[in-house]
Amino acid sequence: MLKQAKSRIGRNAVLLAMSEEEEETGLTAHLDALQWRYCKGKVGSMDLQKIVSSIETAAKRNQVVNGELYREMHALYHAVVEAMQGVTRGQVELGDLMRTVGLRFAVVRGTPYENEAEGEWIAVALYGTIGAPIRGLEHETIGLGINHM
Repeated sequence: MLKQAKSRIGRNAVLLAMSEEEEETGLTAHLDALQWRYCKGKVGSMDLQKIVSSIETAAKRNQVVNGELYREMHALYHAVVEAMQGVTRGQVELGDLMRTVGLRFAVVRGTPYENEAEGEWIAVALYGTIGAPIRGLEHETIGLGINHM
């Protein structure tokens, strides 16, 4: 069974990705109280590989994942790809389809279940814009990916 609403990993990741700097303080204090690890960043590109590598680099640098452990990087990778499916509406392609994204991302790692045996999970939330590579021709988009560690 999931913990209370404030301990839902996906919800927290989405809120962190969408929050402005002045809104972050309460949320990060909450994540710190849960002893969850997290990071936040921005990425914009027409290249999916650049988006994946930016998120992976941020997660490693902020010690959300251990880059030396395949299972942790594998879980993060699948969460990123799942989140990109939401952003791109199921067609995980950008430049080849003449579209680009400008995204804020959040990676949150924690224990969202009451039963400790369920272990750690990781959530990747993406929020921003997608559209033709012409400023002003984009619209908002969001994606969420969650995977077990």
